[in-house]
Amino acid sequence: MGVTLPRPTTLSAHTGCGRKQLLRPPVTAIAEPTIGELTESAALYLPYQPESVGRARRLVREVLTEWGLLHLIDTAALVTSELVTNATKTGCHRRMTVSVTLVTDATVRISVRDGSRCLPVLLPASDDDECHRGLALVHQLTGGRWGVTVEPFGKVVHADVAR
Repeated sequence: MGVTLPRPTTLSAHTGCGRKQLLRPPVTAIAEPTIGELTESAALYLPYQPESVGRARRLVREVLTEWGLLHLIDTAALVTSELVTNATKTGCHRRMTVSVTLVTDATVRISVRDGSRCLPVLLPASDDDECHRGLALVHQLTGGRWGVTVEPFGKVVHADVAR
């Protein structure tokens, strides 16, 4: 059974550089596996440092190799890189949690829990922008199956990668 998350909605906002179209992720609860579903998962606690991106990618590569999901490794590693990079920029100082969960036999969920309640915003990037491409890439690679769960002391940004 695949988990289908709602599509993000487009909002208009003023960003200081003129009006831009913003794409906010849906705020959702992470679907818990039901009895009979695969429930394998792995997690890693990481500091809010750029070096954590590589460690998170290694976790995803190792786990997906162990699960025999070699065809998902490149996409899942790239999604992980973008989500962890965003978390390192939140200004939090303790640690983040990166997890990968086998949702179905063909879908994995990459989740990054951080201590910031600021929601990620998908901004349109112009050809000469050096940033604002990460969430657009996550949106494209997951077919829009990503979102945020707000928690009392932070949030979890999750993205589902499937065949």
